[in-house]
Amino acid sequence: MQQILNYVNGRLVAPISSSYLDNINPAEGKVYSLLPDSDLRDVEVAVKAAEAAFPLWAAMPFEKRAAILLKIADLIDRDLEKLAWAESVDQGKPLKLARAVDIPRASANMRFYATASMHVSSESHLMEGEAINYTTRTPVGVVGCISPWNLPLYLFTWKIAPALAAGCTAVAKPSELTPMTAFLFSKLCIEAGLPAGVLNIVYGLGGKVGQAIVEHPKVSTISFTGGTVTGKTIAATAAPMFKKLSLELGGKNPNIIFADCDFEQAVATSISSSFSNQGEICLCGSRILVERSLYDRFKTEFVKRTRELVVGDPLDEKSKLGALVSEGHMKKVLSYIELAKTEGGKIECGGEQLKLSGRCVDGYFVSPTVITGLNQLCRTNQEEIFGPVVTIMPFDTEEEAIGFANATTYGLSATIWTENLKRAHRVSHQLKSGIIWINCWLLRDLRTPFGGMKQSGVGREGGWEAMKFFTEAKNVCVKI
Repeated sequence: MQQILNYVNGRLVAPISSSYLDNINPAEGKVYSLLPDSDLRDVEVAVKAAEAAFPLWAAMPFEKRAAILLKIADLIDRDLEKLAWAESVDQGKPLKLARAVDIPRASANMRFYATASMHVSSESHLMEGEAINYTTRTPVGVVGCISPWNLPLYLFTWKIAPALAAGCTAVAKPSELTPMTAFLFSKLCIEAGLPAGVLNIVYGLGGKVGQAIVEHPKVSTISFTGGTVTGKTIAATAAPMFKKLSLELGGKNPNIIFADCDFEQAVATSISSSFSNQGEICLCGSRILVERSLYDRFKTEFVKRTRELVVGDPLDEKSKLGALVSEGHMKKVLSYIELAKTEGGKIECGGEQLKLSGRCVDGYFVSPTVITGLNQLCRTNQEEIFGPVVTIMPFDTEEEAIGFANATTYGLSATIWTENLKRAHRVSHQLKSGIIWINCWLLRDLRTPFGGMKQSGVGREGGWEAMKFFTEAKNVCVKI
């Protein structure tokens, strides 16, 4: 059975403990590889390697750093099929989704930040006849990047690309549930000639490896994407150490559909925004709010199309949804469906574990589920489920829709469907969400900031915001 290895100081190495964890293929419910059960000793070695590599990497000309990152992007493109297969097997998502979205986006992340590093500008301010002030930015040093399991390589590169492009060195931890693409990525880094110690990847459990990275006094900056509960723990640890933090956390995102929408576009896109990647995307619209005059028509058509979605073997091109990432997560999702019933919800379709045949007979599959009849303040509508489960609720007025949308502790994203331009702007400015889509979903320019409000996190990733996060501003005043 294949053993995944840590990537430390430019080499693939076994964990110091010599202990390994099972890596399970969720579509089969079977172990298919092993990953390191690392601990603080492995993190210590990785941090020392990153420290040693930092001076030369930070001083390297932008063009040379960019060339290495672009080479890694080229290798991702070359190995697209291998990486897509690994991500599908690791996470349970349909292979065609990994092939079309996740792996190309990982390559795009590397390319965007590689070239962005060559277009950094500084500000200057003239004090008339007295002095010139100018601002420079320097890399912060060794950073910690902790990425989630739902978009394994996509979000892994989303963090490390701006860090490396800014001149930082990194100690990174992928999720223990989906380590394979990061392992393959480490091999590409070696092939591309990334200097030893610039990127170090340590696998293992969050309570051991993740916590050790956050606690380490030599790691000045933490970028984390994951659950809000874990984010609170990281913040509590890092705040007294005055570390820079970027926390991209959970979401309970509203999808607001007004009666004047383009009906076909709204329904078709809402199917995608509800169930893509089995609903395991922090940006999925899990609360659909429909203007009452359109409610019955929308609900009928949405439920009809949801029933037509094919849940199946992720490697089958016909499958629209694959397996949930783990047995534990499947049980969590199913428990929320049961909770919805006790809260008075009606299961319009789905609501059960699916038993497939063949190699997937023991896989972790849940049918896409639509629930109606719930109020806004029940737990089903307040807590992040992170699975193929959506609720549909009617609203009567624009003000009521805004109130419903803002009624949770989360504020990551929201979607608005309307052909009324004034309404689109008016409503978007009143929503407490960091990302607003109008008549679309998951469409975003990489140059724009990304992040949430309230308990959906702090800080902004994406574009120049990410580059600034991994640098420190310094003002220089020169007397004329």
